Amino acid sequence: MAGRTRTVRRSRARTAKTVRPLKIVITGPFAAGKTTLIKTISEVAIVGTERDVTDETRSTKTKTTVAMDFGRLTFAGDLSLFLFGTPGQRRFEVMWEILSEGMIGFIILVNAGDWRSVEEASHILDQFRRYAEVPYVVGITHLDEAEETLEVVSGKVRETLELPEWISVLECDPREREDVKTLMLHILVGVLRRLEEAAARKDSA
Repeated sequence: MAGRTRTVRRSRARTAKTVRPLKIVITGPFAAGKTTLIKTISEVAIVGTERDVTDETRSTKTKTTVAMDFGRLTFAGDLSLFLFGTPGQRRFEVMWEILSEGMIGFIILVNAGDWRSVEEASHILDQFRRYAEVPYVVGITHLDEAEETLEVVSGKVRETLELPEWISVLECDPREREDVKTLMLHILVGVLRRLEEAAARKDSA
């Protein structure tokens, strides 16, 4: 009986050791593609809180997230990214801060087909920068609806959001898995870079 107990305990210990969930937040203005992005990349059915749109934005889309979307992505078998999508409208802003707790990084999506989306993204980015100093990346969606090239749109987005030169601004079709994976990898690279910088500072102290 004692042997069986030890076996169970060792098994549980191995399981606990291999599960390493990390939290990524997907944010951005209304209709930027947040829910679609999580649906595209999540390996589990997403948990969503979409409701019918009842205000003037109904002409843009009929449903919107009012609390959060949740999905999961596993890398290398033992690294899980927990993906939390925020509501895009300011009236649900209280959820932004709640969902930002414990995040290691965030992705902010911008709808290139609607310049109001870029202007609203500036406010959202300011808020998330205040919540936590973590790596982030900007994804430009709906480029097929934009009247300008990716280079021009990227430049305007970078200028409007007042982005430092080291922040990546990437084209992203949230329906395409490879595009979404690229955003995720950029976040992970940013996190690893932060860890290396912190270790270097500790060694030099």
